[in-house]
Amino acid sequence: MNDIIKAMVERRSTRKYKPDEVSGEDVNTVIEAGLYAASGRGYQGVKIIAVTDKELRNRISEENRKIGGWAEGFDPFYGAPVILIVIADKSRPTFLYDGSLVLGNMMLAAHSLGLGSCWIHRAKEEFESDFGKEILERLSIEGEWEGIGHCALGYADGELPKAPERKPDRVYYVK
Repeated sequence: MNDIIKAMVERRSTRKYKPDEVSGEDVNTVIEAGLYAASGRGYQGVKIIAVTDKELRNRISEENRKIGGWAEGFDPFYGAPVILIVIADKSRPTFLYDGSLVLGNMMLAAHSLGLGSCWIHRAKEEFESDFGKEILERLSIEGEWEGIGHCALGYADGELPKAPERKPDRVYYVK
């Protein structure tokens, strides 16, 4: 099995992270993999917001927690020190798919580098709120953008779970 397919088969979501800092080189490699994801008509209408600033990371976590309805003190990013937020240009008919491919590429790249990752939802709600709009304004990002998801990134604290058996009857061949 080649390395790419092996990463696809073995990658699992990480839900507990060590506090260790991830090198800038590794963060950039994961981002680069995301930027090379396929996009409708090659438009590349997706942006990645890399959050390594602890204060902002914690504010985003708190906002996400509130949207998710969890008790105070819960961290929806499971302690991951890096959050890569994917937003997509809403004017593109493929924006949701394009952003999803970016997240998939980044999670596979993270796994290949020995990093843990997890797709965390509620970015849509975050960037519809004043909180998210302030982030976009702070970064001088103009236009209509939808939050697609967050890629929590860091070193897994513990073993990754084994993959469950694949369900039967999920592939149909038409010859």
